Amino acid sequence: MTNFEEALKLIDEKNATDPNTETADAKEYPKELLYSQRMSQKLLEFMPDASEELQIAARAQHICRWQIPRSDYPMDKVGYLKWREELKKMHAQITSEILESVGYDQEFIERVSFLIRKKMLKKDADTQALEDVICLVFLHFYFEEFAAKHNDEKVIDILQKTWRKMSDEGHQAALKLPLSESSLSLIKQALA
Repeated sequence: MTNFEEALKLIDEKNATDPNTETADAKEYPKELLYSQRMSQKLLEFMPDASEELQIAARAQHICRWQIPRSDYPMDKVGYLKWREELKKMHAQITSEILESVGYDQEFIERVSFLIRKKMLKKDADTQALEDVICLVFLHFYFEEFAAKHNDEKVIDILQKTWRKMSDEGHQAALKLPLSESSLSLIKQALA
């Protein structure tokens, strides 16, 4: 097994311990394991020649996310941003430990950590690609359920924020996703 294959296996093993589950294709999965596999799949659709660093960052983007619950932070914007920052640090730390254990060098590990922490968004091509994939996974797999729980005004606001984070290539890929008519209608309203 290569370093890369072993790293993905160890990331999957960690995410397979998620106590939260999600159903897809009539099968139940640990939530973050399913999410990480969707991230890898979407990355390779979006960027088939993605570097190993980017592929690992995508797979580990939510590693062990359940360990820091959102409810531990104030339910306001400041609390949300602090929670997200703590998550990024934890994801980068756990992934760095895995990469070190399978034999990657420090430069490689630092690059993966940089990507997971989403440094230099809009300026670093791989960070931007990771953000595009995060947005594409949200739109493809999680948007319909999110939209059903919230009013159109909130959904349109979230869509506009999501769209601003994406590159032109990300926008093009998003418009090709297999979305329902109602979702496409909300996206068109958000972009108007």
